[in-house]
Amino acid sequence: MSDDAEADSVLGHPAVAPDATAAYGDHPDQTVDFYAPHGGEGPVPLVVVLHGGSWRQRYDRRHMSPFAAFLARRGFAVASVEYRRGGAAEGSAGRWPDTLDDVAAALDALPELVPSALPRADLRRTVLTGHSAGGHLALWAAARHVLPPEAPWHRSTPPFRGVVALSPLAHFGLARELGACEGAVDQFLAVPDAPAAAGASAVRAEWADPSALLPTGIATTVVQGRADTTVPPQIADAYADAAAKEGELVGVTLLDGVGHFAPVDPAADACAVVVAEIEQLAW
Repeated sequence: MSDDAEADSVLGHPAVAPDATAAYGDHPDQTVDFYAPHGGEGPVPLVVVLHGGSWRQRYDRRHMSPFAAFLARRGFAVASVEYRRGGAAEGSAGRWPDTLDDVAAALDALPELVPSALPRADLRRTVLTGHSAGGHLALWAAARHVLPPEAPWHRSTPPFRGVVALSPLAHFGLARELGACEGAVDQFLAVPDAPAAAGASAVRAEWADPSALLPTGIATTVVQGRADTTVPPQIADAYADAAAKEGELVGVTLLDGVGHFAPVDPAADACAVVVAEIEQLAW
C-alpha cells in the first residue's frame, strides 16, 4: 500500500476521546490525553505516545488517538502528549525551542499527572513511542542525559524502560539529504534572519539530532516499513549504524510491503508488530 493510501486509512479513523486530559503548561497545546488500560487488575506499563506530522501545526494528537486507544485495549496505560508545532510561516515544521521545551516539560510532569489520571500505571515501566517526527521526539527525549549540561533540556537520569520509534526522523543529516517529510528537518533547524544562521543551525542539529546523541544506554527499537517513501528506511539504518559506532545496539525491524503510516494504524497488521515490540520492552 502506498504512503498516501496508508495516510488515508490512518486519518480516516474517527478520533477516540481520552479518559482524562491534563495540562502541563498554560498554552492550549500543552496537554496530555490519558487512556486507561482495559481489563485486568494491578499495575501495568505506561506507554507515552508522541504524534508525528512533521512537527507541523495542521497535525495534532487526534490522529494518533485510535492508536493510543488500541494500546489501551491491549492492557497498557497510555499518555498521549500534545506539543507546540509549526511556526510563523504557513506549513513550517516545528517551533524552536518551543517544540522541544514542551516535550521535555510534558515528560517531566508525568510523575505528578499520571497517578491521578492513570492509577494503575507503573512509571517504573515507561516506554516511549512516537511516529515520524514523533519518533524523533521519542528518541530525543530518551537522550536528554546525553545533551551537554548547558542545553536547557539536559536531564541527568533517564526514567524510561525503552523506546520504540516508528518510522522516525532519526538521522538529521540523511533526512536532510533525502528531503524527508518535505524538507521538515531543514525548516525545524532554520535560524531566520540571524547573522550567524549557519552556525546556530549547526548547534541546533547537535542538540536535536538523535544520531548525535549516542549512546543513550536505553533499550531502543525502530520499526520501519521497507516501502516508506516519506521517511525512507535508510534513515533508520543510518541511526542504527551511528549507534553501533558508539558501541550501542539498536534493533531495526523492517516490514515488507509497509509504508509510512501502517505502523500506527490499528487496522493494519504492522500495528500488531509495534505492540509486540512495546511489550518486549515494557514487561
